[in-house]
Amino acid sequence: MSTGAPPRRGIGSVLTAGIVPVAVLLGLMWIAEGVDTVLGQRLDQLGIEPRDVDGLTGVVAAPFLHAGFGHLLANSAGLLVLGLLLAVTTRSFWLICALITVLGGLAVWVLGPAGTLHIGASGLVYGIAAYLVARGVRTRRVLDVVIAGIVVLTYSGLALGVLPGQPGVSWQSHLFGALAGVAVAWFGATPARRPRRLDR
Repeated sequence: MSTGAPPRRGIGSVLTAGIVPVAVLLGLMWIAEGVDTVLGQRLDQLGIEPRDVDGLTGVVAAPFLHAGFGHLLANSAGLLVLGLLLAVTTRSFWLICALITVLGGLAVWVLGPAGTLHIGASGLVYGIAAYLVARGVRTRRVLDVVIAGIVVLTYSGLALGVLPGQPGVSWQSHLFGALAGVAVAWFGATPARRPRRLDR
């Protein structure tokens, strides 16, 4: 008979488990932009076009489409840090990202201005940032609160991105991505702590 908790994962294994999904997500974005460049930016037309049936494709495709590598690089920096903070603290990285992408994208499709095209992963970046802050407020766990504080202190400037007035910037994607992140954190299920195992 053996009693006790299962072996805890070391910091190295936790970081590795977190880096892999973020690296895969970023890799797909960079591959997509490479293909789009070869095709003369034609893939960008698959972005979100509000209230256009064809534009619904963009709800899923938009995070993988960017207006050049400069745009992608700007989003990659935030996604790398925020995505890693998310991936190392939850087993639901892909589900959370998918929910933020779909909920935020649908809101842009329904409420965005007609005749516009929305592309880029910034909505997802805003969504993850908002999720991490809202999770800290909701759970009040020490780690979640610390991460929320780090996000607020480091990325407080993101708040300006949800305001209109910057030409060529989809503030709607930022705003609805952030709101989607809050909704997922507040109404989504919080994984329960694993109970200790008893082997006989």
